[in-house]
Amino acid sequence: MRSDAESDEANWLDFNRRLDAHFPTLYRLFESLYGDRNDWQEQLTQLVLLAARSWVARPPELKEVDDDQEHDIAWYLSNKALGGVCYVDRYAENLEGLRSRIPYFKELGLTYLHLMPLFLAPEPNSDGGYAVSSYREVHPGLGTMVQLRELAAELRSAGIKLVVDFIFNHTSNEHLWARKAAEGDSRFSGYYWIFPDRTMPDAFESHAREIFPDDHPGSFVQLDDGRWVWATFHSFQWDLNYSNPEVFRAMAEEMLFLANQGISVLRMDAVAFIWKQVGTSCENLPQAHLLLQAFNAVCRLAAPSLLFKSEAIVHPDQVAEYIDPGECQLSYNPLQMALIWEAMATRDVSLLSQALERRHNLPEGTSWINYVRSHDDIGWTFADEDAAELGINGFEHRRFLNSFYVNRFPGSFAHGVPFQDNPRTGDCRISGTTASLLGLETEPEAAVQRILLAHSIILSTGGVPLIYLGDEVAQGNDYGYAAEPGHEADSRWVHRPHYPADSYAKRRDPSTPQGAVYSGLTELISIRAATPEFEGTCLVDFRTGNRHVLGYQRPGEGTAVLVLANFGDSPQAVAPAVLSGFNRTAANLLTHEQENMDAGIELAPRSFVWLRVAYANR
Repeated sequence: MRSDAESDEANWLDFNRRLDAHFPTLYRLFESLYGDRNDWQEQLTQLVLLAARSWVARPPELKEVDDDQEHDIAWYLSNKALGGVCYVDRYAENLEGLRSRIPYFKELGLTYLHLMPLFLAPEPNSDGGYAVSSYREVHPGLGTMVQLRELAAELRSAGIKLVVDFIFNHTSNEHLWARKAAEGDSRFSGYYWIFPDRTMPDAFESHAREIFPDDHPGSFVQLDDGRWVWATFHSFQWDLNYSNPEVFRAMAEEMLFLANQGISVLRMDAVAFIWKQVGTSCENLPQAHLLLQAFNAVCRLAAPSLLFKSEAIVHPDQVAEYIDPGECQLSYNPLQMALIWEAMATRDVSLLSQALERRHNLPEGTSWINYVRSHDDIGWTFADEDAAELGINGFEHRRFLNSFYVNRFPGSFAHGVPFQDNPRTGDCRISGTTASLLGLETEPEAAVQRILLAHSIILSTGGVPLIYLGDEVAQGNDYGYAAEPGHEADSRWVHRPHYPADSYAKRRDPSTPQGAVYSGLTELISIRAATPEFEGTCLVDFRTGNRHVLGYQRPGEGTAVLVLANFGDSPQAVAPAVLSGFNRTAANLLTHEQENMDAGIELAPRSFVWLRVAYANR
């Protein structure tokens, strides 16, 4: 490699330094995954050569980013970190259109931009882009890989990290590998879980659950030649076989290719499903963690600034298992998201407060991605055992929440749309934009307060707050979603509207709901960026003695910020005795006034305060 590459000695010294540091980890992980194979060391050798080739090809400006990130504190722990997420086509039509929005992203304060799946995927069987036909081609309706690389560079110049999805559990059945496997190619048949008859599929399915039973029963679908292929999700999404180390190398190559285009973070899709083992549920197996750690070790060799963000909509304890500096440095926070909505419906913060106390703090060097809602549906991911401690029946509570958010419950303010609804059992998940779910269509003043309250939580709990772009101007549901080809059977498109130009046009007018949300949210973003206590993720619980009022502390140097948030529809008080551990006065960061803690704190309906406090010496 060194003799073939036109590369200076310093670059190779850097690579060798990282090889010395990280190869022992990669060796251990690879042996754990593949050590029962006679060729595992040969496969590992090829993997290291792949990493070296990728390093040679890595642009100098990205090597500078690698060096900066290695020596600076993690950017994602900054109180100035702010994320946005959108579909390219719906928000800006194409990549060139998205480039024209960069000045607005800077206006909002974004430092992180997640573009929803944008790689080549077949229509109509694309699953919203999650059925990838090529990881090296942008969908032609959006642009080209050259344009994506140029966009990444322009975003980087604007101080914005580019994030994309890495759909690595499965490919489309139209991917080159899958087409060759369908033709009977023995090598590429080994890239997938393909069996000649039902013997092994039946053995796997006796323990694995169905994910999309409306699409196909079980985990396998039959090919034209009679063989059976594993498809966890849709029939056109074939699961990759990571028990084959050649698959690991092939996907590592795709990963490093994307890193060299200027991608800063990969959202690792469906991490819970990536390892299969007969006799198990084939979810959250130990080898899934080893795979992620091995991919991470490869990155440390060839793209050291690339980070992983886990997407694991599983039991809260299992979500946390994927978060580690050596695995996924970032993770969605699905429990907090779901419980913000739960507290909005019940006006009771007990479950949310419990979650912040027990499940918020993370290993050093890692961070949550906190969000009010995403491109996906809202599901109720709290643990039944947590709910039971508070006297809540998890099954019945989920039925209530589903009923509330699809406006089947008397007095509900929500205008949600059911996703995968089963009226007989009451089971469903929830689709809808933030504004529509929080009542903007019928009670705009209260809805604006709810929208700001929800976003105040993701801005102040610790981690990178992520805004679904358009929600900052109170975009509503797109009730015409079903008229678009391929969308009629998927209600999630109701909350993936096209760019809400009218709403953005009103953002400077605070007399409108759109302007009130935008001005309120941007003020919170500005205050957060000026508040050092909001750095990092450390959170200390604070019990308010009032089930309507959420409380927590963000500790700093000699001070802390005390957050109090009233989810109730009437004024609520936090008693002086509850606040007696603090000095008598506190600085209200939102009003810039002093608060007398000896008098207690009274909160208006659906309101919150951020108070800089010092601890009393008494």
